[in-house]
Amino acid sequence: MGELFGVDAAGMAYTASTWLLPVLIAITFHEAAHGYVAWRLGDDTAYSRGRVTFNPLRHIDPIGTVILPIVLFLSPAPFIFGWAKPVPVAFHRLRSPRRDMILVAAAGPGINFALALAAALLVNFAVWLPAPLSDWVIQNLSHAVLINLLLAIFNMMPLPPLDGGRVAVGLLPRQLAIPLARLERYGLFIVVGAIFLLPMLGDRIGVDLNVFDWLILAPLGWLLPFFWMLSGLG
Repeated sequence: MGELFGVDAAGMAYTASTWLLPVLIAITFHEAAHGYVAWRLGDDTAYSRGRVTFNPLRHIDPIGTVILPIVLFLSPAPFIFGWAKPVPVAFHRLRSPRRDMILVAAAGPGINFALALAAALLVNFAVWLPAPLSDWVIQNLSHAVLINLLLAIFNMMPLPPLDGGRVAVGLLPRQLAIPLARLERYGLFIVVGAIFLLPMLGDRIGVDLNVFDWLILAPLGWLLPFFWMLSGLG
């Protein structure tokens, strides 16, 4: 039993090691991109608080980045959910608040798409590394593609405080943008309820209400073949 437990523990540790680095890089670059673009467009709030950095410790939220993902990883949950510490942005300090809010919000998902593209291309070089290092690196890069695409797609949902919601607020006419912006204080609760509670309700009434499949996994399924083609993994 002890030997079996040791094998299981070693396997879980190996699996975790192929996810940890991609997750840290994805959330660090995402948050740093928000802060950097805001700083370049006139708001130094994030910069003055040390958030325009590639140090992941500056962006980690103890619950959203550590505790909740670990609990979900160790549980039979079908996916892992979490968040980083939001970068503070004073939108009124931006040189053109309405336009620049769109650029600041889009910077996070934009850098995640770029990281997914870079990871896919790097797989073509990782195959030349000696085994077993090549296997470990390819798994890290493959997971980086998945994580960055998931993070980008999830954050582009048009609901504040997600990035897509802020992009929508900046693009919509004022009469539509103001009511949407007012949802920001409730946005995270709406998202969590839609992802976790609606499917449970759907199971009870016999209706497919899996919003995660519709809004996240479906776009991921459309994008992944292109990225796997670039990686040579097929």
